[in-house]
Amino acid sequence: MGFAISILTVGTLLVIIHRGLQTSPVVSQAMNDSLEKKWRTTINPKNERRLQKKFSFTALLGPFFKRRYDVVRIANINYGNAGMRNQLDVYRHRSHPTGCPTLVHLHGGGFVGGKKNSQSLPLIYQLASKGWVCISANYRLSPDVKFPDHLIDIKKVIAWVREHGSEFGADPTTIFLAGNSSGAHLTAMAALTPNSPSFQPGFECVDTSVTAAICLYGYYGYIDTTPGLFSSPMAYSGKEAPPFFVVHGDQDRLVPVENARRFAEHLRVFSSNPVVYVELPGAEHNFDLYHSIRTKAVVHGIEAFTDWVRANNKHNSK
Repeated sequence: MGFAISILTVGTLLVIIHRGLQTSPVVSQAMNDSLEKKWRTTINPKNERRLQKKFSFTALLGPFFKRRYDVVRIANINYGNAGMRNQLDVYRHRSHPTGCPTLVHLHGGGFVGGKKNSQSLPLIYQLASKGWVCISANYRLSPDVKFPDHLIDIKKVIAWVREHGSEFGADPTTIFLAGNSSGAHLTAMAALTPNSPSFQPGFECVDTSVTAAICLYGYYGYIDTTPGLFSSPMAYSGKEAPPFFVVHGDQDRLVPVENARRFAEHLRVFSSNPVVYVELPGAEHNFDLYHSIRTKAVVHGIEAFTDWVRANNKHNSK
């Protein structure tokens, strides 16, 4: 029986590794399909090489090395008046660079749970190690609040970056918004409703637009069925939508992949900017909780995508 269990375990691990090795080609192909033909020539060559790399030995370290020595975390900064639910953490390189691109990350948890400093840490630490300023934020949760209070908090985080980001080395004009699961819903909502007064009570004049949105295994349906209350990002897709990077696993049993497919297709119909949709073979919900072959490949894809967006913005501004 022990031998049979060992054989089954080894077989399962081989399947997981095989599916993980498929991630890099899938991410590359999705970017080939969605960006202009010469997109690879516009990004940092190092990021392009990482994107092509299928396997990394550091991916085998799994949960043991989430954090990196060259990154410092400044915790529990208030951005609102709702106590710990209105706090954020700042991650930056120990050398304290300035003028850094900014990533704001929103945790998942079905709008009723979750917290900062618990999800997408491989992504946060990788970018901070490369000179980004990364921000992980809490927001108010149901049932204590209801829509649009969650979204208003996200807008407050963006407003905080505009006002205080430079104090931590961030470039407040370059904000990438990212989220997991319900955090991806809020990411999409915030990205598609820039400067909307109804979602910015008391700070209507603040610019809450973002450079691009990164959505990981998100739910994009309605979270409140009250008539006239449009709580789905599908209701706000428009021509001015920023570039999107949407990732979902085809084995996600919590949020079916069809939801993400519909959202990406809907965005592509209306948006004048690229929508990169990556469907990961064999991936479940929360696939990026720890380092893995798959997680590393997705992180490298996000690095390449953000690199392309920044290069494209510089070109358009000339």
